Amino acid sequence: MNSALWIAVLASALGTLLLRLVPLLWMRRRLRKLDGEEGVDAMPQWLTILGPLMIAAVLGVSLVPHRLDAIGWLASASGVLVTLGVWYRLRSLGWPVVAGVAAFGAVVILASLWS
Repeated sequence: MNSALWIAVLASALGTLLLRLVPLLWMRRRLRKLDGEEGVDAMPQWLTILGPLMIAAVLGVSLVPHRLDAIGWLASASGVLVTLGVWYRLRSLGWPVVAGVAAFGAVVILASLWS
């Protein structure tokens, strides 16, 4: 493999490690300062808001199609509708994602075969 690819893989691995390790170490230190106080009171206000904000950001990015043509919009819309339909039926988290991705892929594949 190319050395640039290895550097990218190592940078991604290091970034992923730091994204998990730094908050863990920071929260440990914070809990030690608070004399072992546990629960929601030990959690900073901004950290409780961060999770829902990240989910909203990922959802927003996911709704904009990669291709800005009719096929891209149709694939995105079908993926969203199938995801919502399967979630409404099953009330789970895994299967709606699988069904939405499958619907998105099916529309893209069928459109490429059709044209």
